[in-house]
Amino acid sequence: MASRARVRAPELIGKGGWLNTGDTEITLADLRGRIVILDFWTFCCVNCLHVLDELRELEEKHRDTVVIIGVHSPKFVHEAEHQAVVDAVERYGVHHPVLDDPELATWKQYAVRAWPTLVVIDPEGYIVAQHAGEGHAHALAALVAELEATHEAKGTLRRGDGPYVAPEPEATDLRFPGKALPLPGGGFLVSDSTRHQLVELAADGETVVRRIGSGERGFGPDAFSEPQGLAALPDGTVAVADTVNHALRAYDPATGAVTTLAGTGRQWMQGRPTSGPALDVDLSSPWDVAWFAGRLWIAMAGVHQLWTYDPETGTVEVAAGTTNEGLVDGPAGEAWFAQPSGLAATEDRLWIADSETSALRYVERDGEGFAVRTAVGTGLFDFGHRDGAADQALLQHPLGVTALPDGSVAVSDTYNHALRRYDPATGEVTTLATDLREPSDAVLDGDDIVVVESARHRLTRLRLPEEAVRVESVAHRTQRAATDIAPGRLRLDVIFQAPAGQKLDTRYGPSTRLLVSSTPPELLAEGSGAGTDLGRDLVLADGVTSGVLHVSAMAASCDDDPENEYPACHMHQQDWGVPVRVVAGGAERLPLVLAGLDA
Repeated sequence: MASRARVRAPELIGKGGWLNTGDTEITLADLRGRIVILDFWTFCCVNCLHVLDELRELEEKHRDTVVIIGVHSPKFVHEAEHQAVVDAVERYGVHHPVLDDPELATWKQYAVRAWPTLVVIDPEGYIVAQHAGEGHAHALAALVAELEATHEAKGTLRRGDGPYVAPEPEATDLRFPGKALPLPGGGFLVSDSTRHQLVELAADGETVVRRIGSGERGFGPDAFSEPQGLAALPDGTVAVADTVNHALRAYDPATGAVTTLAGTGRQWMQGRPTSGPALDVDLSSPWDVAWFAGRLWIAMAGVHQLWTYDPETGTVEVAAGTTNEGLVDGPAGEAWFAQPSGLAATEDRLWIADSETSALRYVERDGEGFAVRTAVGTGLFDFGHRDGAADQALLQHPLGVTALPDGSVAVSDTYNHALRRYDPATGEVTTLATDLREPSDAVLDGDDIVVVESARHRLTRLRLPEEAVRVESVAHRTQRAATDIAPGRLRLDVIFQAPAGQKLDTRYGPSTRLLVSSTPPELLAEGSGAGTDLGRDLVLADGVTSGVLHVSAMAASCDDDPENEYPACHMHQQDWGVPVRVVAGGAERLPLVLAGLDA
């Protein structure tokens, strides 16, 4: 085994305590002899959810040697609430211990800079690798096999059961429902996300009429995996955003049949086709769907884009977004989104709940094409609960949006536990209802609005009020500490070490890509834009004292086997948003680890 830096892993501390351990606290000493993988995650982050899925196979295959520890490190204020973490662990099927670290204590100890980040600790308690972003499952599997062999030979590997203790299940008709759809004959179809089913409810919104799907995670004719969005298609079937299957399914209420409209079951990665026959093109965490402008639009949360599906031609294609994460308006092909998670169509606009920017946005026709505009929201790091003029109003990670009869829209303001309203005629944001628990969608039913209260596992019927509820205004910024950097020149190094047995894939040109930008754009005098080197000299502009550096890096590595004409290749990618403060004496180098260790 190659020599590695010997860095002792810091202790695991978190004010929120431990989940999935039967109320037992865990220390690194308790885990000595096991291979430990720390997964720094936060439940708002779709890339973190991708990594949870990537880890499932590794977790099962190496259950007697590997202990995965989730370290929950919140971005939003709501994510620092302990009960919200408890809910998220159940909602997303996390079957390993989780440390609730609301004050980012362990995050800081390990110098983590991005969600998700994976840190590997060997059986002797030393850090041997760090990986940021997703796409590292193959590298982790190779490293685990190497560590098993090495420490088995040294006598330092300890096999046995891990510390995971499953919580007691609770009996409810719905479990963390995602979206709802009114049915033509009355009643509602609900995506029962955690139970991997669709549920038809009677008109009272409570009585279960039937369940669709086996209830087990899968991708067959009787299976879903954490389904979310629902939309009626012109032929009477229902399109289903089958989120963790990375697919678009169709449910026929007349026959009960479930078929696949789009997606392969594989997650889309950079470099793969973005248009073509729908069943041949990979998708990435489709979260909601809506019929608009003669197409089915898909909120592709996993890649920060909107796609469309054309049922007449059976094709999909990208309609808006670049895959870069952020809030940028303009022509559809140049816009930036951040986990679009809710859609609602009117005749002239497609409204979007853009969750990670805590924004309400919309698509409208612009000449021969489409343009993206923002109604409420300013960017990735500002959020809160503030009513008033839209240019200063604040939301917190909304997941749903609903068109109202008067031309306004209701926003399921998920992390504020509220239903909000934006009126385009006045440009005002108000609050319709509070004391909802993680509302993720809402639908109209006569004069009522029926809200999917996801964390209360139910539909809640509200009368649309004539006057909005008034709440005390509050504003927040992401609590991550800013990195102090020196004025002038800053060296940016993205660290990438190809996993054991692999090498950078340079057969068809450069195998790495780096994209750098900033908020505000004036922060960088030089160094923004795209390139192929993972290192770059940035020049900070005079007079700008703080901001956010946005860094997106990708690297492709392939199996290093000269005898294999078609080696297996793997894409590693991550987006960082690094808050920075320009101060004398600050750092002159900013290292970001994509894979490996910073020497």
